[in-house]
Amino acid sequence: MTLRITAPSRTGAERLPDGRLLGWAEWGPVDGTPVLLSPGAATSRRLGLGATAVEALGVRLISLDRPGLGASTPAPGRTFTDFAADVREFAARRGLGRPAMVGNSQGAPFALACAAAEVIGALAVVSGADEVAEPRFARALPDELRRLVDLATCDPAAAEQLFAGFTPQAMWDMVWAGSPECDRAVYAEPAFAAAYREALEEAFAPGPEGYARDTTLAMGRWGIALSSITVPVDLWYGAEDTGHSPDQGAGLALRIPGAVRHLVPGIGGAVLWTHADAVLRTLLERAGAAPVHTHRRAQA
Repeated sequence: MTLRITAPSRTGAERLPDGRLLGWAEWGPVDGTPVLLSPGAATSRRLGLGATAVEALGVRLISLDRPGLGASTPAPGRTFTDFAADVREFAARRGLGRPAMVGNSQGAPFALACAAAEVIGALAVVSGADEVAEPRFARALPDELRRLVDLATCDPAAAEQLFAGFTPQAMWDMVWAGSPECDRAVYAEPAFAAAYREALEEAFAPGPEGYARDTTLAMGRWGIALSSITVPVDLWYGAEDTGHSPDQGAGLALRIPGAVRHLVPGIGGAVLWTHADAVLRTLLERAGAAPVHTHRRAQA
């Protein structure tokens, strides 16, 4: 397996009205169809997804650092709603309209908050973290995870303090230990491993507090009105993925009106990189946006 993972074509930080910076990285043509990316746990804007798919579909992929990670200014006590407001402001300042969005792993609930707030026009949740604090999962979680979920729900401050003890190496080790062999084959690719480690280091550069806040929010009750989402949502899970959602997104799909669930055989949590073309093509179709290269060819 060879994945084409490349460094961003452009990076920067947008200043928000309150003076904070929101870090971003871009791949693809500057006049391409904008697609935002809410990255996974403890990774910065720099990882992205399959460069070949981005270029082939004429996508302008814009990955965002959440507050306190990478190049984005910390915002202690921030919420999912706060992140949606940041994305709304970012999209307005960059002239993006209501772009489509991809939410990967722990970035999924943040992306779902954007969908619920009607900030985006379509959403692909890929290997998305589920709302594990929901009562229906009470008996489905391993004991250690159950304890962490209870802590995040009952004592968020203590949970943040605990999660602030994580490091880039600890994150790498945790992901590697919890991944099936099909995913390890992806993560072991030299180019991918280098990009992933760089994204971890950059995310933790300001300190661990950004990751700690993200994880506390993701493990607690979300408070996101999923039933009010009106934009198209696709949920992508690998059939070998047992870590992101206890039921591989089946219950999550039922909570989001019109959501379409895709179960991909032969892969686990690495779907974003092994199936980037299918994810982006479906997202563009659901958003009603023709791939840029196809549109141009039709005009020629």
